Amino acid sequence: MIGGFAHDERSHLLCILGGKVRHLRPRNQPYKSECIMAGYTADDEKIIGEQFSELLAACNKICKSEADWEMINKAFFLAKEAHKGVRRRSGEPYILHPLAVAKIVVSEEGLGVKSTAAALLHDVVEDTSYTVEDIENLFGSKVASMVDGLTKVAAALNEDVTAQAESFRKVLLTLSDDIRVIIIKIADRLHNMRTLGSMPRHKQIKITSETMYLFAPLAYRLGLYAIKTELEDLSLKYMYPEEYAAIEEKLQATATERNEFMERFIQPIKDKLTEAGVDFTISGRVKTVYSIWSKMQRKKIPFEEIYDLFAVRIVFKPNDLTPEKAQCWHIYSLLTDIYPPKPDRVRDWVNFPKANGYEALHATLMRPDGVWAEVQIRSERMEEIAERGFAAHWKYKQEHDGEDEFDKWLKDVSNALRHPAGNAADFLENIKMTLYMTEMVVFTPKGEARKFPVGATALDFAYDIHSNVGNTAIGAKINHKIESIYTKLNSGDQVQILTAETAHPTIEWLDHVGTMKAKQSIITYLKRVRQNNVERGISIFDNRMKEFGITPSARLFRKLLPAYDCANKDEFYSKLGSEIINLKDIDTVLRQNSKNKVLKFWTFEIAGSKPKDIVVKGVRDVDNMGEQKFVAAECCNPIPGDNITGYKDPITGDIIVHKTDCEALIGLAAQKGENLVGNIKWSTYKAESYLAEIKLRGLDRVGVLRDLAQVITVELDINIRELKIQSHDGIFEGKISLYVSDAESLYSLMDKVNKIKGIDKVERV
Repeated sequence: MIGGFAHDERSHLLCILGGKVRHLRPRNQPYKSECIMAGYTADDEKIIGEQFSELLAACNKICKSEADWEMINKAFFLAKEAHKGVRRRSGEPYILHPLAVAKIVVSEEGLGVKSTAAALLHDVVEDTSYTVEDIENLFGSKVASMVDGLTKVAAALNEDVTAQAESFRKVLLTLSDDIRVIIIKIADRLHNMRTLGSMPRHKQIKITSETMYLFAPLAYRLGLYAIKTELEDLSLKYMYPEEYAAIEEKLQATATERNEFMERFIQPIKDKLTEAGVDFTISGRVKTVYSIWSKMQRKKIPFEEIYDLFAVRIVFKPNDLTPEKAQCWHIYSLLTDIYPPKPDRVRDWVNFPKANGYEALHATLMRPDGVWAEVQIRSERMEEIAERGFAAHWKYKQEHDGEDEFDKWLKDVSNALRHPAGNAADFLENIKMTLYMTEMVVFTPKGEARKFPVGATALDFAYDIHSNVGNTAIGAKINHKIESIYTKLNSGDQVQILTAETAHPTIEWLDHVGTMKAKQSIITYLKRVRQNNVERGISIFDNRMKEFGITPSARLFRKLLPAYDCANKDEFYSKLGSEIINLKDIDTVLRQNSKNKVLKFWTFEIAGSKPKDIVVKGVRDVDNMGEQKFVAAECCNPIPGDNITGYKDPITGDIIVHKTDCEALIGLAAQKGENLVGNIKWSTYKAESYLAEIKLRGLDRVGVLRDLAQVITVELDINIRELKIQSHDGIFEGKISLYVSDAESLYSLMDKVNKIKGIDKVERV
């Protein structure tokens, strides 16, 4: 039967598989930690049938022949048989998951028949006894290749960081061959995020961290803006449920007033465009919860101080007489007849499309209430590319030959994937960095336009020209003026790189580049130099130890590394070989007795277990690595009262305790989610005070320092360790290090300080 159910499913399956249906058994390992085994009920069968019918309805726009319909039917019935009796943790039949992924692939991503079949089959090879060869025999090489790629992605996300990064690198190599694998995996992740509520808390943290770390940036880079924003919103919902609910509630409370104002803003635009004979549609959209939350975090402001809560989109039907670009600018000129524009906020992506193919003209106009509003101007073609990303881009690309920005980006990523620099974790971070970036255009001396992420420097530009140019760069002429290679570029700059044969990269250069190509080139050079230094350092050290009659050991290095401020042996050897350190005083170091410095005393406990007193200190101060310890993370310095999550160090076994919103923890959770310990909680703590730091900003006035001291030391009886204040142009900025008993007392202090006359901003460092 084409386009619907057969009367007898098994007979239909026998028919479409050529009479060969084997009994499918799960592999030896558990099917999936989120799955359980149970039979299907009549109600289950009804729900499955309804969902399949919805998929078939969506497939009307992609199935052009009987063979297309047969492939969709065959893939569904095979997947249903393969996953028979299996349920997700939520209790629903497992087959509903691949059905949902397939619907996303068709309706939201705009892919075709083979991609839909691969989406239906994406878990069959991973979870059952079917092989890639079986899929190839039944569906052809293209579908089999996609299913194989999807299986490898799933495996990569369940491995440790090194194996995960290496596996993901291999999968990303298929980008230039068949990017549909990644797009289907994004659909898979989207459905998993939509159904994340049934998962335990530690799983939610792992999955949301992976999503924010990799999948949302991938969706952005592939032009899937609607999916990208939903992934961000869902991640925020599960990572910070209270903050998400609060923003959503405030949006709903202000919806009526906002909609009325939006309509008043839009109506004059409608009238003007209609009068000019433009064929268009116009709509207003509210900013997402995640984008609002991000702005609140970035600018340290409450919801009530965010005014640009909506944006307006104009989509026009182009005429055949005028180029689309010219029509975009014509509409812009009509808008500026109504509302004053902000010239420095015009974003011209019609002449310079983004690397993912996105084209539009963005303008910022002054609303009648004196607040700026964003307006996006697109043609129908541009709109389809913006909504469907890669699929629409590829459709229109077939009409025009030649390499475009999307092709160039794919080529750059493929080159980086085939020639990675640094370790696997650095590689994964560099790839992620290339995905999520706001772009600008910079010009060579001959007028060639090159795209860079906002924040890129002249050094990034040098490496973009050629690695040899980057390695020998000493300066740059930016708009004909000599500047440092560390100078950040602005859109529209014209840049010429100055070089010298005696110049070479240093480790500091890594702090002044933002592109993957530049980082990889610098790391490759430094690795080559470092290896030479390590070999020289080993020789120097071994010869010196022979003079003392000492055989190098782990105990010896536990004493030497802190003394020479080195994190590991390689760093020690490298510094020794490059003459950054020497061994003139090593006899003194060897005679010293190592004494631990106890930093803090407090107690953590894992929920449900008996608490015990734990000495918490920096990892480097721990001598007995065999005992499991709770270690306060130095990156975020949690104090009692902070929301915390534990991360079990795979080498030492220590549980490193981070604040839940720590950026370092999000990266670790994305890469090594299986090591998260989500049920850590504060128990008792012995120390009466913990070091914390706040920074503040305000109007400079006589007596502000006295008022600060009055509030902190007299009213709150809090001890200040260090206070730094500097004033310029009537504004003062400062940092205060102080000792508090817990997070609640710190935030109470911040509230009181914020009420001091002239104080504009107070935030925790």
